[in-house]
Amino acid sequence: MRHARIKHNDRVLKVTLDETDQLLDTNGQPLGLHANDEGFEWLSPVAEPGTIFALGLNYADHASELAFEPPKEPLVFLKHANCITGHKQTSYRPDNIDFQHYECELVAVIGKTGKHIQREDALDYVAGYTICNDFAIRDYLENYYRPNLRVKSRDSLMPLGPWLVDRDDVPDVSDLRLTTHVNGELTQEGTTRDMIFDVPFLIEYLSATMTLNPGDMIATGTPKGLKDMQPGDVVRCEVERIGALETRIVSEQTYYGTHY
Repeated sequence: MRHARIKHNDRVLKVTLDETDQLLDTNGQPLGLHANDEGFEWLSPVAEPGTIFALGLNYADHASELAFEPPKEPLVFLKHANCITGHKQTSYRPDNIDFQHYECELVAVIGKTGKHIQREDALDYVAGYTICNDFAIRDYLENYYRPNLRVKSRDSLMPLGPWLVDRDDVPDVSDLRLTTHVNGELTQEGTTRDMIFDVPFLIEYLSATMTLNPGDMIATGTPKGLKDMQPGDVVRCEVERIGALETRIVSEQTYYGTHY
């Protein structure tokens, strides 16, 4: 099942989607809305995000694209909920930068508390999967071992959604196709088969250091394929069997003029 959160008529609603993309309320009744309608706002499907774990260089082709050696253990950094925005929302391009690129990623959302989780039990702790676009500002990237505040932690630069797909509806996440289109042009393509560290390994690895809790998220990295983003661009990140996440880029002045 697909679970989402929307804002409609000034109310925040938890919804599910049926096989025709109709939105249903918590009682399974149609709301008279379709996923392609314009009369509501998509919110993050995770109502109370916890720790956001993000992976650097978790695809070998992306590491080679950037002339880095593939890491021998996960390169993990943390992000905050201020980065999160929803499907079909805007993200901004900061003023006076040279290069901002997308990163289409599969996200595993933790569903129950666990510590020292074993690989063979890891997926039992996953509530479901969603998609993020973990935008990066390359101007300030010292190296992939130390992605700093200005690179990865800005407002709105981690769109998430559109929905959360139940774990059991995606029984095998080891070979899912990922694509990114910018203004309709295919600019990134890969498969989760090429992850260096897969989802069960990451859950075992992270839970060895800290307790995982419901609402924690693991953004699992991105394959190769870079393109500079400009205001006006529409970026569509798609993960097979999960869905497609769309974001429109605006200028920094437009974004903060709208939001503040």
